[in-house]
Amino acid sequence: MQLSEQEIVRREKLAKLREMGIDPYPAALYPVDATSKSIKNDFEEGKQVVISGRLMSRRIQGKASFAELQDSEGRIQVYFNRDEICPGEDKTLYNEVYKKLLDIGDIIGVEGELFTTQVGEKTVMVKNFSVLSKALRPLPLPKVDAEGNTYDEFNDPELRYRQRYVDLVVNPSVKETFIKRTKVTNSIREFYNQKGYLEVETPILQPIPGGAAARPFLTHHNALNVPLYLRIANELYLKRLIVGGFDGVYEFSKDFRNEGMDRTHNPEFTVMELYVAYKDYNWMMDTTEELLEKVAIDSNGTTKVEVGENIIDFKAPYPRVPMLEAIKTHTGFDIAGMNEEELREVAQKLEIEVDETMGIGKLIDEIFGEKCEHHYIQPTFITDYPKEMSPLTKEHRENPALTERFELMVNGKELANAYSELNDPIDQRERFEEQLKLSEKGDDEAMFIDQDFLRALEYGMPPTSGIGIGIDRLVMLLTNNASIQEVLFFPQMRPEKKQVPLTEEEKTIMDILKPVGEMPLSELKEKAGLSGKKWDKSTKNLSKLGLFEVEKNNDGLFGRLKN
Repeated sequence: MQLSEQEIVRREKLAKLREMGIDPYPAALYPVDATSKSIKNDFEEGKQVVISGRLMSRRIQGKASFAELQDSEGRIQVYFNRDEICPGEDKTLYNEVYKKLLDIGDIIGVEGELFTTQVGEKTVMVKNFSVLSKALRPLPLPKVDAEGNTYDEFNDPELRYRQRYVDLVVNPSVKETFIKRTKVTNSIREFYNQKGYLEVETPILQPIPGGAAARPFLTHHNALNVPLYLRIANELYLKRLIVGGFDGVYEFSKDFRNEGMDRTHNPEFTVMELYVAYKDYNWMMDTTEELLEKVAIDSNGTTKVEVGENIIDFKAPYPRVPMLEAIKTHTGFDIAGMNEEELREVAQKLEIEVDETMGIGKLIDEIFGEKCEHHYIQPTFITDYPKEMSPLTKEHRENPALTERFELMVNGKELANAYSELNDPIDQRERFEEQLKLSEKGDDEAMFIDQDFLRALEYGMPPTSGIGIGIDRLVMLLTNNASIQEVLFFPQMRPEKKQVPLTEEEKTIMDILKPVGEMPLSELKEKAGLSGKKWDKSTKNLSKLGLFEVEKNNDGLFGRLKN
Protein backbone atom coordinates (compact mmCIF):
# COMPACT_ATOMS: atom_id res chain seq x y z
CA MET A 1 0.00 0.00 0.00
CA GLN A 2 1.44 3.32 -1.10
CA LEU A 3 0.93 6.05 1.53
CA SER A 4 0.86 9.78 0.98
CA GLU A 5 3.18 12.05 2.95
CA GLN A 6 0.32 13.07 5.26
CA GLU A 7 -0.66 9.44 5.89
CA ILE A 8 2.93 8.59 6.81
CA VAL A 9 3.07 11.53 9.26
CA ARG A 10 -0.21 10.47 10.89
CA ARG A 11 1.08 6.93 11.39
CA GLU A 12 4.19 8.35 13.03
CA LYS A 13 1.96 10.34 15.39
CA LEU A 14 -0.01 7.18 16.12
CA ALA A 15 3.20 5.41 17.14
CA LYS A 16 4.23 8.33 19.40
CA LEU A 17 0.85 8.25 21.18
CA ARG A 18 1.35 4.58 21.91
CA GLU A 19 4.91 5.22 23.09
CA MET A 20 3.45 7.72 25.57
CA GLY A 21 1.07 5.06 26.89
CA ILE A 22 -2.00 6.60 25.23
CA ASP A 23 -4.29 4.07 23.52
CA PRO A 24 -5.47 5.81 20.30
CA TYR A 25 -8.42 3.38 20.02
CA PRO A 26 -9.64 2.79 23.62
CA ALA A 27 -12.29 0.14 24.27
CA ALA A 28 -13.90 1.65 27.37
CA LEU A 29 -17.23 3.47 27.34
CA TYR A 30 -16.88 7.24 27.11
CA PRO A 31 -19.53 8.90 29.36
CA VAL A 32 -21.03 11.43 26.90
CA ASP A 33 -23.86 13.42 28.51
CA ALA A 34 -24.35 16.28 26.02
CA THR A 35 -24.39 17.06 22.30
CA SER A 36 -23.64 20.19 20.32
CA LYS A 37 -27.38 20.76 19.89
CA SER A 38 -28.34 20.18 23.53
CA ILE A 39 -25.56 22.52 24.69
CA LYS A 40 -26.86 25.35 22.49
CA ASN A 41 -30.53 24.72 23.28
CA ASP A 42 -30.12 24.33 27.06
CA PHE A 43 -27.09 26.54 27.63
CA GLU A 44 -26.16 27.34 31.23
CA GLU A 45 -23.06 29.35 32.07
CA GLY A 46 -20.66 27.21 34.13
CA LYS A 47 -22.50 23.92 33.47
CA GLN A 48 -20.26 20.82 33.43
CA VAL A 49 -20.56 18.69 30.25
CA VAL A 50 -18.95 15.65 28.64
CA ILE A 51 -19.08 15.63 24.85
CA SER A 52 -17.34 13.82 22.02
CA GLY A 53 -16.87 14.44 18.34
CA ARG A 54 -14.54 14.90 15.43
CA LEU A 55 -11.97 17.70 15.49
CA MET A 56 -12.87 19.79 12.43
CA SER A 57 -10.83 22.98 12.84
CA ARG A 58 -8.51 24.68 15.31
CA ARG A 59 -6.62 27.93 15.77
CA ILE A 60 -3.60 27.44 18.03
CA GLN A 61 -2.24 30.62 19.64
CA GLY A 62 0.57 29.57 21.94
CA LYS A 63 -0.86 28.26 25.18
CA ALA A 64 -4.48 28.67 24.06
CA SER A 65 -6.52 27.37 21.16
CA PHE A 66 -10.06 27.55 19.81
CA ALA A 67 -11.33 24.48 17.95
CA GLU A 68 -14.55 23.01 16.58
CA LEU A 69 -15.96 19.59 17.42
CA GLN A 70 -18.53 17.98 15.11
CA ASP A 71 -20.91 15.36 16.47
CA SER A 72 -24.09 13.77 15.09
CA GLU A 73 -26.09 16.97 15.63
CA GLY A 74 -23.76 19.72 14.48
CA ARG A 75 -20.70 21.64 15.64
CA ILE A 76 -19.70 23.30 18.89
CA GLN A 77 -16.73 25.55 19.70
CA VAL A 78 -14.28 24.28 22.31
CA TYR A 79 -11.51 26.25 24.03
CA PHE A 80 -8.21 24.61 24.97
CA ASN A 81 -6.08 26.46 27.55
CA ARG A 82 -2.79 24.89 28.57
CA ASP A 83 -3.09 25.82 32.24
CA GLU A 84 -6.69 24.61 32.51
CA ILE A 85 -5.80 21.24 30.99
CA CYS A 86 -2.42 20.93 32.72
CA PRO A 87 -2.68 22.78 36.08
CA GLY A 88 0.56 21.22 37.37
CA GLU A 89 4.14 21.37 36.11
CA ASP A 90 3.64 18.68 33.45
CA LYS A 91 2.28 20.37 30.30
CA THR A 92 2.65 17.31 28.06
CA LEU A 93 -1.07 16.77 27.43
CA TYR A 94 -1.36 20.21 25.84
CA ASN A 95 2.11 20.87 24.43
CA GLU A 96 2.70 17.41 22.96
CA VAL A 97 -0.60 15.54 22.61
CA TYR A 98 -2.96 18.37 21.65
CA LYS A 99 -0.62 20.64 19.70
CA LYS A 100 1.59 18.05 17.96
CA LEU A 101 -0.09 14.66 17.89
CA LEU A 102 -3.74 15.50 17.19
CA ASP A 103 -4.95 16.16 13.65
CA ILE A 104 -8.10 17.44 11.99
CA GLY A 105 -10.44 14.47 11.71
CA ASP A 106 -9.41 12.82 14.99
CA ILE A 107 -12.27 11.84 17.31
CA ILE A 108 -11.82 13.07 20.86
CA GLY A 109 -13.79 13.25 24.08
CA VAL A 110 -13.93 16.47 26.07
CA GLU A 111 -14.83 17.17 29.71
CA GLY A 112 -15.44 20.83 30.29
CA GLU A 113 -17.41 23.82 31.49
CA LEU A 114 -19.72 26.02 29.43
CA PHE A 115 -18.99 29.72 28.97
CA THR A 116 -19.72 32.49 26.49
CA THR A 117 -16.89 34.21 24.64
CA GLN A 118 -16.57 37.98 24.31
CA VAL A 119 -18.19 37.79 20.86
CA GLY A 120 -21.14 35.79 22.23
CA GLU A 121 -20.13 32.29 21.06
CA LYS A 122 -21.36 29.43 23.25
CA THR A 123 -18.21 27.46 24.03
CA VAL A 124 -16.89 24.55 26.09
CA MET A 125 -13.84 25.33 28.27
CA VAL A 126 -11.84 22.09 28.12
CA LYS A 127 -10.74 20.72 31.51
CA ASN A 128 -9.63 17.34 30.17
CA PHE A 129 -9.70 15.49 26.85
CA SER A 130 -9.18 11.92 25.61
CA VAL A 131 -8.14 10.53 22.25
CA LEU A 132 -10.96 8.19 21.13
CA SER A 133 -9.94 7.43 17.55
CA LYS A 134 -6.89 8.57 15.60
CA ALA A 135 -7.71 9.33 11.94
CA LEU A 136 -5.01 7.98 9.62
CA ARG A 137 -6.31 9.70 6.49
CA PRO A 138 -6.79 13.48 6.18
CA LEU A 139 -10.34 14.68 5.54
CA PRO A 140 -10.88 16.44 2.18
CA LEU A 141 -12.10 19.65 3.82
CA PRO A 142 -12.92 22.71 1.67
CA LYS A 143 -10.78 25.83 2.03
CA VAL A 144 -12.09 29.41 2.07
CA ASP A 145 -9.87 32.34 1.10
CA ALA A 146 -9.96 35.91 2.40
CA GLU A 147 -12.55 36.91 -0.24
CA GLY A 148 -14.89 34.11 0.82
CA ASN A 149 -14.20 31.88 -2.22
CA THR A 150 -14.35 28.14 -1.51
CA TYR A 151 -11.84 25.69 -2.95
CA ASP A 152 -11.22 21.93 -2.86
CA GLU A 153 -14.81 21.02 -2.03
CA PHE A 154 -15.55 17.31 -1.79
CA ASN A 155 -18.19 17.40 -4.52
CA ASP A 156 -17.11 14.83 -7.11
CA PRO A 157 -20.14 12.45 -7.35
CA GLU A 158 -17.96 9.39 -7.99
CA LEU A 159 -15.99 9.98 -4.79
CA ARG A 160 -19.00 11.09 -2.75
CA TYR A 161 -21.06 7.97 -3.50
CA ARG A 162 -18.11 5.62 -3.16
CA GLN A 163 -16.93 7.19 0.10
CA ARG A 164 -20.27 8.15 1.64
CA TYR A 165 -18.69 8.05 5.11
CA VAL A 166 -16.46 10.99 4.09
CA ASP A 167 -19.32 12.74 2.29
CA LEU A 168 -21.42 12.70 5.48
CA VAL A 169 -18.58 14.17 7.54
CA VAL A 170 -17.53 17.01 5.25
CA ASN A 171 -20.90 17.81 3.63
CA PRO A 172 -23.35 18.07 6.57
CA SER A 173 -26.30 18.91 4.29
CA VAL A 174 -26.13 15.38 2.86
CA LYS A 175 -27.18 14.00 6.24
CA GLU A 176 -30.43 15.98 6.03
CA THR A 177 -31.47 13.98 2.95
CA PHE A 178 -31.21 10.71 4.85
CA ILE A 179 -32.91 12.09 7.95
CA LYS A 180 -35.79 13.13 5.69
CA ARG A 181 -35.82 9.65 4.13
CA THR A 182 -36.47 8.18 7.58
CA LYS A 183 -39.25 10.75 8.15
CA VAL A 184 -40.87 9.58 4.91
CA THR A 185 -40.85 5.88 5.84
CA ASN A 186 -41.97 6.64 9.41
CA SER A 187 -44.88 8.69 8.07
CA ILE A 188 -45.99 5.84 5.77
CA ARG A 189 -45.76 3.33 8.63
CA GLU A 190 -47.79 5.59 10.91
CA PHE A 191 -50.49 6.00 8.24
CA TYR A 192 -50.89 2.26 7.62
CA ASN A 193 -50.54 1.24 11.26
CA GLN A 194 -53.34 3.60 12.23
CA LYS A 195 -55.54 1.80 9.71
CA GLY A 196 -54.72 -1.52 11.35
CA TYR A 197 -52.56 -2.98 8.56
CA LEU A 198 -49.78 -5.37 9.53
CA GLU A 199 -46.14 -4.82 8.55
CA VAL A 200 -44.66 -8.16 7.44
CA GLU A 201 -41.52 -9.68 5.93
CA THR A 202 -41.40 -12.03 2.94
CA PRO A 203 -38.53 -13.98 1.30
CA ILE A 204 -35.75 -12.21 -0.56
CA LEU A 205 -34.40 -15.50 -1.97
CA GLN A 206 -37.18 -16.95 -4.11
CA PRO A 207 -37.44 -20.11 -6.24
CA ILE A 208 -39.41 -18.14 -8.84
CA PRO A 209 -38.94 -14.38 -9.45
CA GLY A 210 -42.55 -13.26 -9.68
CA GLY A 211 -44.66 -10.16 -9.27
CA ALA A 212 -43.09 -7.96 -11.96
CA ALA A 213 -41.70 -7.91 -15.48
CA ALA A 214 -37.94 -7.63 -14.93
CA ARG A 215 -34.66 -9.49 -15.40
CA PRO A 216 -33.65 -11.17 -12.10
CA PHE A 217 -30.35 -11.93 -10.40
CA LEU A 218 -29.69 -15.66 -10.23
CA THR A 219 -27.81 -17.46 -7.46
CA HIS A 220 -27.45 -21.07 -6.25
CA HIS A 221 -28.17 -22.74 -2.93
CA ASN A 222 -25.46 -25.34 -2.39
CA ALA A 223 -27.12 -27.43 0.34
CA LEU A 224 -30.41 -27.78 -1.56
CA ASN A 225 -28.64 -27.80 -4.94
CA VAL A 226 -31.30 -25.53 -6.46
CA PRO A 227 -31.20 -22.20 -8.29
CA LEU A 228 -32.66 -19.23 -6.41
CA TYR A 229 -33.43 -15.66 -7.46
CA LEU A 230 -33.14 -12.36 -5.63
CA ARG A 231 -36.70 -11.07 -5.56
CA ILE A 232 -37.81 -8.61 -8.19
CA ALA A 233 -41.03 -7.97 -6.23
CA ASN A 234 -42.80 -9.26 -3.11
CA GLU A 235 -46.31 -9.09 -4.56
CA LEU A 236 -47.10 -12.78 -4.87
CA TYR A 237 -46.05 -13.54 -1.28
CA LEU A 238 -48.13 -10.69 0.15
CA LYS A 239 -51.15 -11.95 -1.79
CA ARG A 240 -50.60 -15.40 -0.25
CA LEU A 241 -51.01 -13.70 3.14
CA ILE A 242 -54.33 -12.19 2.01
CA VAL A 243 -55.39 -15.75 1.05
CA GLY A 244 -54.31 -16.79 4.55
CA GLY A 245 -56.76 -14.41 6.18
CA PHE A 246 -55.00 -11.08 6.79
CA ASP A 247 -57.13 -8.11 5.71
CA GLY A 248 -54.24 -5.68 5.18
CA VAL A 249 -50.48 -6.28 4.92
CA TYR A 250 -47.58 -4.09 3.85
CA GLU A 251 -43.81 -4.42 3.52
CA PHE A 252 -40.86 -2.15 2.87
CA SER A 253 -39.14 -4.44 0.42
CA LYS A 254 -35.58 -4.50 -0.88
CA ASP A 255 -35.96 -5.63 -4.50
CA PHE A 256 -33.28 -6.46 -7.05
CA ARG A 257 -33.38 -6.18 -10.84
CA ASN A 258 -30.48 -7.14 -13.07
CA GLU A 259 -30.86 -4.21 -15.42
CA GLY A 260 -29.16 -0.96 -16.36
CA MET A 261 -28.25 1.87 -14.01
CA ASP A 262 -29.08 5.51 -14.55
CA ARG A 263 -30.21 8.57 -12.58
CA THR A 264 -33.48 6.89 -11.54
CA HIS A 265 -32.50 3.19 -11.45
CA ASN A 266 -30.27 1.22 -9.08
CA PRO A 267 -30.05 -2.60 -9.20
CA GLU A 268 -31.07 -2.70 -5.50
CA PHE A 269 -33.97 -0.46 -4.55
CA THR A 270 -36.76 -0.07 -1.98
CA VAL A 271 -40.46 -0.47 -2.67
CA MET A 272 -43.34 -0.29 -0.22
CA GLU A 273 -46.12 -2.71 -1.21
CA LEU A 274 -49.58 -2.76 0.40
CA TYR A 275 -52.46 -5.23 -0.13
CA VAL A 276 -55.91 -4.73 1.39
CA ALA A 277 -58.81 -7.18 1.09
CA TYR A 278 -62.28 -6.13 -0.12
CA LYS A 279 -60.95 -2.97 -1.84
CA ASP A 280 -60.51 -1.93 -5.49
CA TYR A 281 -58.26 0.42 -7.44
CA ASN A 282 -60.64 3.37 -7.02
CA TRP A 283 -60.33 3.05 -3.24
CA MET A 284 -56.56 2.73 -3.63
CA MET A 285 -56.38 6.01 -5.59
CA ASP A 286 -58.25 7.82 -2.80
CA THR A 287 -56.01 6.26 -0.15
CA THR A 288 -52.80 7.04 -2.05
CA GLU A 289 -53.73 10.71 -2.38
CA GLU A 290 -54.41 10.84 1.36
CA LEU A 291 -51.11 9.09 2.14
CA LEU A 292 -48.87 11.25 -0.05
CA GLU A 293 -50.42 14.49 1.16
CA LYS A 294 -49.61 13.41 4.74
CA VAL A 295 -46.07 12.27 3.88
CA ALA A 296 -45.27 15.58 2.15
CA ILE A 297 -46.45 17.56 5.18
CA ASP A 298 -44.67 15.29 7.68
CA SER A 299 -41.36 15.53 5.84
CA ASN A 300 -41.44 19.13 4.54
CA GLY A 301 -44.17 20.91 6.48
CA THR A 302 -46.14 21.59 3.27
CA THR A 303 -47.77 19.73 0.38
CA LYS A 304 -45.71 21.77 -2.08
CA VAL A 305 -42.15 20.72 -2.92
CA GLU A 306 -39.56 22.20 -5.24
CA VAL A 307 -38.32 19.65 -7.77
CA GLY A 308 -35.80 21.12 -10.21
CA GLU A 309 -37.58 24.00 -11.96
CA ASN A 310 -41.06 22.78 -10.93
CA ILE A 311 -43.21 23.23 -7.84
CA ILE A 312 -45.11 19.99 -7.31
CA ASP A 313 -48.18 19.94 -5.09
CA PHE A 314 -49.14 16.66 -3.39
CA LYS A 315 -52.46 18.09 -2.16
CA ALA A 316 -55.34 15.76 -3.06
CA PRO A 317 -57.18 15.10 -5.32
CA TYR A 318 -55.09 14.12 -8.38
CA PRO A 319 -56.33 13.97 -12.01
CA ARG A 320 -57.25 10.52 -13.38
CA VAL A 321 -56.46 9.95 -17.06
CA PRO A 322 -57.09 6.65 -18.93
CA MET A 323 -53.88 5.43 -20.61
CA LEU A 324 -55.29 5.12 -24.15
CA GLU A 325 -56.74 8.63 -23.84
CA ALA A 326 -53.31 9.93 -22.79
CA ILE A 327 -51.67 8.27 -25.83
CA LYS A 328 -54.31 9.73 -28.17
CA THR A 329 -53.85 13.20 -26.65
CA HIS A 330 -50.06 13.24 -26.95
CA THR A 331 -49.53 11.28 -30.19
CA GLY A 332 -52.73 11.75 -32.18
CA PHE A 333 -53.08 7.96 -32.56
CA ASP A 334 -56.11 6.05 -31.22
CA ILE A 335 -54.55 2.63 -30.53
CA ALA A 336 -57.61 1.07 -28.88
CA GLY A 337 -58.15 -2.41 -30.34
CA MET A 338 -54.96 -2.41 -32.46
CA ASN A 339 -53.14 -5.71 -32.96
CA GLU A 340 -49.40 -6.24 -32.59
CA GLU A 341 -48.54 -5.40 -36.20
CA GLU A 342 -50.60 -2.20 -36.18
CA LEU A 343 -48.98 -1.09 -32.93
CA ARG A 344 -45.52 -1.76 -34.37
CA GLU A 345 -46.38 0.46 -37.35
CA VAL A 346 -47.55 3.26 -35.02
CA ALA A 347 -44.33 2.98 -33.01
CA GLN A 348 -42.26 3.23 -36.18
CA LYS A 349 -44.23 6.29 -37.33
CA LEU A 350 -43.49 7.86 -33.96
CA GLU A 351 -39.79 6.98 -34.45
CA ILE A 352 -39.75 4.68 -31.41
CA GLU A 353 -37.29 1.80 -31.48
CA VAL A 354 -39.00 -1.60 -31.30
CA ASP A 355 -37.98 -5.19 -31.97
CA GLU A 356 -39.61 -8.53 -32.80
CA THR A 357 -39.58 -9.76 -29.18
CA MET A 358 -42.07 -7.05 -28.13
CA GLY A 359 -45.68 -8.06 -27.74
CA ILE A 360 -48.71 -5.77 -27.51
CA GLY A 361 -48.04 -4.85 -23.89
CA LYS A 362 -44.39 -3.89 -24.43
CA LEU A 363 -45.24 -1.86 -27.54
CA ILE A 364 -47.92 0.17 -25.75
CA ASP A 365 -45.57 0.65 -22.80
CA GLU A 366 -42.84 2.01 -25.12
CA ILE A 367 -45.26 4.40 -26.85
CA PHE A 368 -46.55 5.76 -23.55
CA GLY A 369 -43.08 5.97 -22.01
CA GLU A 370 -41.54 7.80 -24.97
CA LYS A 371 -44.36 10.15 -25.93
CA CYS A 372 -46.60 10.71 -22.89
CA GLU A 373 -44.95 10.07 -19.52
CA HIS A 374 -42.83 13.24 -19.40
CA HIS A 375 -45.93 15.48 -19.75
CA TYR A 376 -47.26 14.55 -16.29
CA ILE A 377 -45.41 16.78 -13.85
CA GLN A 378 -48.11 17.21 -11.19
CA PRO A 379 -49.32 13.97 -9.54
CA THR A 380 -51.60 12.22 -12.04
CA PHE A 381 -53.16 8.76 -12.02
CA ILE A 382 -52.83 7.06 -15.44
CA THR A 383 -55.59 4.43 -15.37
CA ASP A 384 -57.13 1.47 -17.21
CA TYR A 385 -54.14 -0.24 -18.82
CA PRO A 386 -54.58 -2.75 -21.66
CA LYS A 387 -54.79 -6.36 -20.45
CA GLU A 388 -51.58 -7.38 -22.27
CA MET A 389 -49.61 -4.97 -20.04
CA SER A 390 -51.03 -6.23 -16.76
CA PRO A 391 -50.87 -10.00 -16.22
CA LEU A 392 -51.68 -9.79 -12.49
CA THR A 393 -54.58 -7.32 -12.75
CA LYS A 394 -58.34 -7.83 -12.71
CA GLU A 395 -60.18 -7.29 -15.98
CA HIS A 396 -61.92 -3.92 -16.19
CA ARG A 397 -65.54 -4.30 -15.14
CA GLU A 398 -66.75 -2.20 -18.12
CA ASN A 399 -64.23 -3.07 -20.86
CA PRO A 400 -62.72 -6.60 -21.05
CA ALA A 401 -59.80 -5.36 -23.18
CA LEU A 402 -58.57 -3.24 -20.25
CA THR A 403 -57.62 -3.83 -16.63
CA GLU A 404 -58.29 -2.02 -13.37
CA ARG A 405 -54.79 -0.68 -12.96
CA PHE A 406 -53.24 2.71 -12.39
CA GLU A 407 -49.77 4.18 -12.27
CA LEU A 408 -49.11 7.43 -10.45
CA MET A 409 -46.95 9.78 -12.50
CA VAL A 410 -45.07 12.61 -10.79
CA ASN A 411 -42.45 14.85 -12.41
CA GLY A 412 -42.65 12.77 -15.59
CA LYS A 413 -41.81 9.44 -13.87
CA GLU A 414 -43.76 6.53 -12.45
CA LEU A 415 -43.94 6.72 -8.64
CA ALA A 416 -46.52 4.01 -7.89
CA ASN A 417 -48.24 1.06 -9.56
CA ALA A 418 -51.55 -0.39 -8.34
CA TYR A 419 -54.31 -2.84 -9.30
CA SER A 420 -57.60 -4.32 -8.48
CA GLU A 421 -55.83 -7.66 -8.00
CA LEU A 422 -56.68 -10.61 -10.23
CA ASN A 423 -58.13 -13.32 -8.00
CA ASP A 424 -59.60 -15.66 -10.63
CA PRO A 425 -57.13 -18.61 -10.67
CA ILE A 426 -58.18 -19.81 -14.14
CA ASP A 427 -57.78 -16.35 -15.68
CA GLN A 428 -54.47 -15.92 -13.83
CA ARG A 429 -53.14 -19.22 -15.24
CA GLU A 430 -54.05 -18.13 -18.78
CA ARG A 431 -52.29 -14.78 -18.29
CA PHE A 432 -49.14 -16.56 -17.01
CA GLU A 433 -49.21 -18.83 -20.05
CA GLU A 434 -49.34 -15.76 -22.31
CA GLN A 435 -46.25 -14.49 -20.48
CA LEU A 436 -44.56 -17.85 -21.12
CA LYS A 437 -45.13 -17.41 -24.86
CA LEU A 438 -43.46 -13.98 -24.68
CA SER A 439 -40.52 -15.56 -22.85
CA GLU A 440 -40.16 -18.21 -25.56
CA LYS A 441 -40.27 -15.39 -28.11
CA GLY A 442 -37.22 -13.82 -26.48
CA ASP A 443 -38.63 -11.41 -23.87
CA ASP A 444 -36.26 -11.90 -20.91
CA GLU A 445 -38.50 -9.75 -18.69
CA ALA A 446 -41.65 -11.87 -19.13
CA MET A 447 -43.10 -13.34 -15.93
CA PHE A 448 -42.48 -16.92 -14.79
CA ILE A 449 -45.40 -19.23 -14.01
CA ASP A 450 -45.63 -19.56 -10.22
CA GLN A 451 -47.54 -22.80 -9.65
CA ASP A 452 -47.67 -22.37 -5.87
CA PHE A 453 -49.21 -18.91 -6.23
CA LEU A 454 -51.84 -20.35 -8.56
CA ARG A 455 -52.52 -23.07 -5.98
CA ALA A 456 -53.00 -20.36 -3.34
CA LEU A 457 -55.52 -18.55 -5.55
CA GLU A 458 -57.43 -21.81 -6.00
CA TYR A 459 -58.09 -21.81 -2.25
CA GLY A 460 -59.76 -18.42 -2.74
CA MET A 461 -58.45 -14.87 -2.40
CA PRO A 462 -60.99 -12.15 -1.53
CA PRO A 463 -61.33 -9.09 -3.78
CA THR A 464 -58.14 -7.15 -3.09
CA SER A 465 -56.36 -3.98 -4.12
CA GLY A 466 -52.58 -3.64 -4.00
CA ILE A 467 -50.00 -0.93 -4.64
CA GLY A 468 -46.25 -0.58 -4.89
CA ILE A 469 -44.66 2.82 -4.20
CA GLY A 470 -41.02 3.48 -5.13
CA ILE A 471 -39.51 4.79 -1.89
CA ASP A 472 -36.24 5.93 -3.51
CA ARG A 473 -38.10 7.98 -6.12
CA LEU A 474 -40.47 9.41 -3.52
CA VAL A 475 -37.51 10.56 -1.42
CA MET A 476 -35.88 12.06 -4.54
CA LEU A 477 -39.00 14.16 -5.07
CA LEU A 478 -39.31 15.26 -1.45
CA THR A 479 -35.62 16.21 -1.17
CA ASN A 480 -35.27 17.80 -4.63
CA ASN A 481 -32.62 15.33 -5.81
CA ALA A 482 -32.42 14.42 -9.49
CA SER A 483 -30.25 11.31 -8.98
CA ILE A 484 -31.19 8.14 -7.11
CA GLN A 485 -27.57 7.88 -5.91
CA GLU A 486 -28.19 10.97 -3.75
CA VAL A 487 -30.88 9.21 -1.67
CA LEU A 488 -29.09 5.86 -1.23
CA PHE A 489 -26.39 5.66 1.43
CA PHE A 490 -24.36 3.24 -0.66
CA PRO A 491 -25.48 3.11 -4.32
CA GLN A 492 -24.12 0.44 -6.62
CA MET A 493 -20.89 1.61 -8.26
CA ARG A 494 -18.71 0.38 -11.07
CA PRO A 495 -15.53 -1.38 -9.89
CA GLU A 496 -13.09 1.15 -8.50
CA LYS A 497 -10.25 1.87 -10.87
CA LYS A 498 -6.87 1.08 -9.42
CA GLN A 499 -5.14 4.34 -8.62
CA VAL A 500 -1.97 4.81 -10.63
CA PRO A 501 0.84 6.84 -9.03
CA LEU A 502 1.69 9.85 -11.20
CA THR A 503 4.83 11.97 -11.35
CA GLU A 504 4.60 15.62 -10.34
CA GLU A 505 4.77 16.62 -14.02
CA GLU A 506 1.91 14.24 -14.91
CA LYS A 507 -0.16 15.56 -12.00
CA THR A 508 0.41 19.11 -13.25
CA ILE A 509 -1.03 18.24 -16.67
CA MET A 510 -4.01 16.39 -15.14
CA ASP A 511 -4.76 19.24 -12.71
CA ILE A 512 -4.87 21.76 -15.57
CA LEU A 513 -7.22 19.57 -17.61
CA LYS A 514 -9.60 18.38 -14.87
CA PRO A 515 -11.71 21.56 -14.64
CA VAL A 516 -12.13 21.89 -18.43
CA GLY A 517 -11.71 18.40 -19.90
CA GLU A 518 -9.78 19.59 -22.93
CA MET A 519 -7.86 22.56 -24.33
CA PRO A 520 -5.60 23.41 -27.29
CA LEU A 521 -2.40 21.38 -26.99
CA SER A 522 -0.16 24.42 -27.31
CA GLU A 523 -2.03 26.24 -24.51
CA LEU A 524 -1.84 23.14 -22.28
CA LYS A 525 1.90 22.81 -22.85
CA GLU A 526 2.45 26.48 -22.07
CA LYS A 527 0.41 26.31 -18.83
CA ALA A 528 2.21 23.15 -17.71
CA GLY A 529 5.56 24.97 -18.03
CA LEU A 530 7.50 21.74 -18.67
CA SER A 531 10.66 21.28 -20.70
CA GLY A 532 10.23 19.54 -24.05
CA LYS A 533 11.70 16.28 -22.72
CA LYS A 534 9.50 16.21 -19.58
CA TRP A 535 6.43 17.19 -21.64
CA ASP A 536 6.95 14.35 -24.11
CA LYS A 537 7.64 11.78 -21.40
CA SER A 538 4.63 12.85 -19.28
CA THR A 539 2.06 12.98 -22.08
CA LYS A 540 3.31 9.66 -23.48
CA ASN A 541 2.90 7.93 -20.10
CA LEU A 542 -0.52 9.50 -19.45
CA SER A 543 -1.63 8.20 -22.86
CA LYS A 544 -0.31 4.73 -22.02
CA LEU A 545 -2.29 4.79 -18.75
CA GLY A 546 -5.46 5.65 -20.67
CA LEU A 547 -5.85 9.04 -18.96
CA PHE A 548 -4.97 11.42 -21.76
CA GLU A 549 -5.17 11.67 -25.53
CA VAL A 550 -4.38 14.12 -28.31
CA GLU A 551 -7.19 14.74 -30.77
CA LYS A 552 -7.05 16.61 -34.07
CA ASN A 553 -10.02 18.57 -35.38
CA ASN A 554 -10.64 21.56 -37.66
CA ASP A 555 -9.31 23.91 -34.97
CA GLY A 556 -6.01 22.06 -34.54
CA LEU A 557 -4.56 19.69 -31.92
CA PHE A 558 -6.31 19.36 -28.56
CA GLY A 559 -5.21 17.58 -25.38
CA ARG A 560 -8.13 15.95 -23.56
CA LEU A 561 -8.89 13.73 -20.60
CA LYS A 562 -10.06 10.21 -21.34
CA ASN A 563 -12.95 8.73 -19.32
